[in-house]
Amino acid sequence: MTAVTAEKYHGTENDFLVLPASAPVPDRAAFAKRYCDRETGVDGERTGADGALFLDLDPTASPVRVTMTLVQPDGSTAEMCGNGARVTAVWAARETGARDVLIETPAGDRHAVVRNEGVTVEMGVPSFDPADVPLAHDHDGPLIDGAVAGLPVTVVNTGVPHAVAFVDDVDAVALDTVAPPIRHADAFPEGANVTLAARVEVGDEATDGAPGDPAAFRQRTFERGVEGETLACGTGAVALVAAAKRTGRLDTEGPVRVSPPGGDLVIVVPDDGPATLTGPVEREFAVELEVPA
Repeated sequence: MTAVTAEKYHGTENDFLVLPASAPVPDRAAFAKRYCDRETGVDGERTGADGALFLDLDPTASPVRVTMTLVQPDGSTAEMCGNGARVTAVWAARETGARDVLIETPAGDRHAVVRNEGVTVEMGVPSFDPADVPLAHDHDGPLIDGAVAGLPVTVVNTGVPHAVAFVDDVDAVALDTVAPPIRHADAFPEGANVTLAARVEVGDEATDGAPGDPAAFRQRTFERGVEGETLACGTGAVALVAAAKRTGRLDTEGPVRVSPPGGDLVIVVPDDGPATLTGPVEREFAVELEVPA
C-alpha cells in the first residue's frame, strides 16, 4: 500500500493535515474521511483534524503562489478557509523562505503575509447579497436578524456562507442542537455555517483582551463539512464582525478581537475594501499515512 507524508498544523486549534498536491492520493475524499475522523483518525494531541489541505506550490512566481484545496472530514471541498489559508501561508514560507504568499482558492485569490507575531490574510469583501450567500430564490433581499429555525441570524458570505446569531453568552447555547436545523435550512440551498457571537468587555477574563483593544467578541462556530463545532473558524470570525457592523452592533473600522475556544484572532472589516484575518499558526508534527485503496 502507498504511503504519503502529511504534516499536522493548526491555526488557533483549527487543525489540518497538509500534503503537497503531487502526493499520490487518488481519492482525496476517502483520505480526508479516514484521517480527519475525530475518533479513529491520525493520532496526536487531538485525534483527527478539521480537514486535509492539498497544496500546489509555484515557488517561481512573484509573490510565490499556492493553490489551496481543502477537503473536509465529510469528503466535500470547501471554497475558502481563513485559518487554512494562514496554515497554507506558513507552509509555503517554510518551503521557500518567502513572507508574501498569494493563495489561490475557489473563492478567489487571497494575499497573505507571514510575520513572527502571526499571519495576516486578506479575506475578500464580505457580501450580504442573496445571490452571493446564496439564499433561496424566495429571499429578494439580505437576511438581517431574520428568524431561521427559531434563531435570529444575519447571513453573510466571507468565502463561505455564515449565519451569525448574536447571543448574550455563547457558552449558554447548545450549539450542536440549535445549529443543524439552521445549517440545513431551506433558506440555504448550499448549506451554511452557523456562528454564535457575544460582545464582551475588553479585558474580561473570557477574552484575555489587551488594554486598548476597541472591541471584542466571543465566538463559536458549527461548520458544514465538519458537521460539528470547530475550535476556531476564520471565515466565521470575519462574518461575525461584518454582521456586527451591518446590524449596528459595532461602529469601528479598527481591529476587533474575536475569541473562539482555540485562541484569539484579530479581524479588520473596513467600510470599503477587503477584510483581514490575523492569528498564529503552529506546526505540530509530520506523519507517514497509508493511502486508502
